Amino acid sequence: MSDENGTPETSAGSAAAAPAGPRPEPLRFFGTTWVDHDNGYTARRIGVAVGSLVAAAVSCLVLRFAYQGLQIANSGAFVTLLVVVMFAVCSALAFRNTWDGFGKRPDPDRQASLRGLLAIGFVGSLLAYFFRSLTEAPGEKLHRQEYDQARNEYERRTTRRSGNPSKKRRRG
Repeated sequence: MSDENGTPETSAGSAAAAPAGPRPEPLRFFGTTWVDHDNGYTARRIGVAVGSLVAAAVSCLVLRFAYQGLQIANSGAFVTLLVVVMFAVCSALAFRNTWDGFGKRPDPDRQASLRGLLAIGFVGSLLAYFFRSLTEAPGEKLHRQEYDQARNEYERRTTRRSGNPSKKRRRG
């Protein structure tokens, strides 16, 4: 079972076994397997790499059909060139935006303003997923930094002082 946030509910017996402190944020397609690289992490990375590459290849095939449709419609060289350049530029911008999103949290306002451009350049986003999944789970580096920082802050807050404070020597 899970609650409305998508986190699993714990029973009284399993609540004691759960570690205290911050929990890792799940990644798309990986859940929290990126933390310890367990439970099929390598297979998932291979699956994401193959899946994104296949999706990019199929997308290019669909774009090829669109290009052929422009040729059949006899719309002219200028329109054909304009469409090809538009898809190329939008794919390059989508690749860069997706790649940068793996290293830092994207600005929601900027993402909203780029939504149409990123939708046109979907091939670039798919290729960014492919190349990143060759080295790590896409977004793993950012999530690991945030998780390690949260764990360090939690441990720093929960570390207890040693000794009896009433026996502390007073200066004076």
